[in-house]
Amino acid sequence: MTSTAKPDYWSLLGVSPDSDASQLKRAFRREARRWHPDLNGNDSHAEERFKLVNEAYAVLSDPRRRAAWQGSMSTEQAIADPFAVGFPTFDEYLEVVLGLERKDEQPGDDADPFPSEQVDWPATSPPPPPPPVQATDDLETLVELTPEQALYGTSVDLELDDGTLVEVDTPPLAGDGWRLRLVGVAPGGRDHFLQLRVQTEDRLRIDGLRVLYRLELFPPDAALGCAVDVPTLSGPVTLQVPPASSSGRLLRLRGRGLELDGRRGDQLVEIVVVIPAELAEAERALYRRLQELALDPDNL
Repeated sequence: MTSTAKPDYWSLLGVSPDSDASQLKRAFRREARRWHPDLNGNDSHAEERFKLVNEAYAVLSDPRRRAAWQGSMSTEQAIADPFAVGFPTFDEYLEVVLGLERKDEQPGDDADPFPSEQVDWPATSPPPPPPPVQATDDLETLVELTPEQALYGTSVDLELDDGTLVEVDTPPLAGDGWRLRLVGVAPGGRDHFLQLRVQTEDRLRIDGLRVLYRLELFPPDAALGCAVDVPTLSGPVTLQVPPASSSGRLLRLRGRGLELDGRRGDQLVEIVVVIPAELAEAERALYRRLQELALDPDNL
């Protein structure tokens, strides 16, 4: 039989009721790391214990929720011991020992001082149907990292909507756009995702040891080639764009990426050909002429 008693949150975190906020937080981090499902793949009980640890911290770190929980615990203890306030009457003894339920009686002034007891044996009824399962969207949080944090990995404190605090260690060599899945940490046992953003003010995107950059060019520069300054982590450099460079072409700047353990990455520059939002009439005339030349079979 499964117990319906509420868990002792103090025992779950291994702290005493007089612990302060910092002690609670340290205990939560210790237990969350100990029971995280990703670190206990062979333990079928780790996920349930991990949820209880999160629940315990969410309640104990909130003064109002902690007071409500402590009040409910006191009530449960009183119910668990029906004789705590004195020895029961014979009728109360029958109710507790035999599980019988008596109907309330309201005898009048001429009622029999020794009325006969009417005892109702508890009837067996089917349990209520479970609540319908509601489809919910996955929860996601955007986390911004510096290139150094993405390179070496870092610790991120995430506070969920219900007040639960989760500490996440990002992996080394992470990249912009990565999504980290936190299994079962959200309310209702849902998953929570962290989306990493690793970008600099110059719009350099980090992906492991590589650096990515989108270079926007007007059609004449992409068609004829040009020299253009592009940002890198160590400052701007001049890049020679070859003629006939279409959108999607990648140009490599060797050794301009991040370095770790003697390995250094490159920077990849992606060509993106753009059309100006507004064209002068002379420019339109040139584009029409280009269109005519492209359709002329003699130029094929």
